[in-house]
Amino acid sequence: MLPNRMNLPKQVEEQLKKLKQYTGVTPNVAARIAFFRSIESGYRYQGGGRKLDGTLVLDKVTWLGETSQVTELMLQFEYPDLDDKESMKAWSAHVEDGIANIRNSRSILEFVSFKKIGAS
Repeated sequence: MLPNRMNLPKQVEEQLKKLKQYTGVTPNVAARIAFFRSIESGYRYQGGGRKLDGTLVLDKVTWLGETSQVTELMLQFEYPDLDDKESMKAWSAHVEDGIANIRNSRSILEFVSFKKIGAS
């Protein structure tokens, strides 16, 4: 469902890298957390011309880790008609949506306090 090589929009990639500087959480792990936060919040990808212009191109296993199967199943369940490229755009849209609330964390303690939707 998702292609083997994946990337994100440059802006999201920069937010993930900045989050790593402050918290030590790697971009791929933060992207996994952001994806599931977005799914839990009820966000839905509407399609469109997302620009995936980031330079951090990683393989699917690195981006998704042990969450690979469940991530792909969630995308397949929510968006059954999307091809590989559109599925990657949906995934990146969810990462972008989910990172919005946690991107300003300045420490690992702040980061983990956002683990539940609506936590402050």
